[in-house]
Amino acid sequence: MTFESKNANNSSTDQDKPDPDFFSNMLERLAGSKGNLIPLLQCAQGIYGYLPAEIIKLISAHTGHSLSTIYGVASFYSQFRLYPAGKLIIRVCHGTACHVQNANAIGQALQDELRIGDGCTTEDRIFTLETVACLGCCSLAPVMMIGDETFGNLTPAGAVKVVREIRKREGGAG
Repeated sequence: MTFESKNANNSSTDQDKPDPDFFSNMLERLAGSKGNLIPLLQCAQGIYGYLPAEIIKLISAHTGHSLSTIYGVASFYSQFRLYPAGKLIIRVCHGTACHVQNANAIGQALQDELRIGDGCTTEDRIFTLETVACLGCCSLAPVMMIGDETFGNLTPAGAVKVVREIRKREGGAG
């Protein structure tokens, strides 16, 4: 069971904002249930887009799970974020086909262009850069996804060009 809000992609409008009482209601409903931790973390991340420290403390207080247990679960599963993500996630494939086609150079070019490391978010919160094991697009290697869009047969310069075009479209600093 997963819980997602309408604004999980961080592009909210007034009508997309979640009910402020939704998480509290879920917390009260699931606090005493066995196996409640992952559904609560999913719910919180669906609302906030990541797991804020104050929400982790609230979950701990209501469920009895220690902070170290909650952080252990949140950091073990790649679906959870402990920091806000950008509006668009850039996933650079490092599967075998992409790796042998120079995925490392593409990842490095994007890090240099965006001035962030792997797993980090740009200051303007437009992009979060992630290395992934496989995107399942081996015939397009090397490949990256930005949001739901796939870009294949990339070069480092081509990947940077895509990011610059999207940043311009999104109104970010070039």
